[in-house]
Amino acid sequence: MLEKLERPDEVRRWKGRIPVSHRYTPGVAGDVFFTALRDRGVLLGSRCDSCDYTYVPARLFCERCFAELSADAEVGPGGRLVSFTISYTGLEGEPLEQPVAIGLVRPDGADAAIVHRIVETGDEPLEIGQRMEVVVKPDEERTGSIHDIDGFRPTG
Repeated sequence: MLEKLERPDEVRRWKGRIPVSHRYTPGVAGDVFFTALRDRGVLLGSRCDSCDYTYVPARLFCERCFAELSADAEVGPGGRLVSFTISYTGLEGEPLEQPVAIGLVRPDGADAAIVHRIVETGDEPLEIGQRMEVVVKPDEERTGSIHDIDGFRPTG
């Protein structure tokens, strides 16, 4: 069963589908992040004083030195565009009627960045380093999920 393949063109394939579903839980720090987003419309991060690094979304421990962290550092609402891409196809490979911009934005006060849609791009092209701001849904529409953020939009 665990034979070594000598030629990649001899790989055996089995056609079919594997029905897989999963459930992602945000954990303790993620729950604090989503609750603050829902209730106050703010982004919370976690600051590691030892490493001088602020994570966003919030974390329970530092990924560099494993120090215990608390989710109490408010970051944003502004930030800078670190990278972006324009997608012309949807998640299932279908063509989109309108292209969607996806950006990597580093909120002010954070060292980490968040991936989300870029909205209200207008006619001007996006540029790395461009100022952005988070667009949060109105209070009554927020549910405590990442979808409480409509996206980031260019400012200035």
